[in-house]
Amino acid sequence: MNPVSWRQSSYCQESASCVNVARGERDTIMLRESEQPEVVLSTTRARLRTFIRAAKAGQLDHVTEC
Repeated sequence: MNPVSWRQSSYCQESASCVNVARGERDTIMLRESEQPEVVLSTTRARLRTFIRAAKAGQLDHVTEC
């Protein structure tokens, strides 16, 4: 397995908690939060795109906890 190359947004400040992204196996996208790098989520490009569009459209603004 090749080492993972994590990318961080250029908008992220040095001391801030940031989301990192990387390309995973079989065209997946991996996500992690810089304060807990051992916790990694994996998804597909299509699902991440759908999530981002919904968040930008405000469709997740009133989601309640389970």
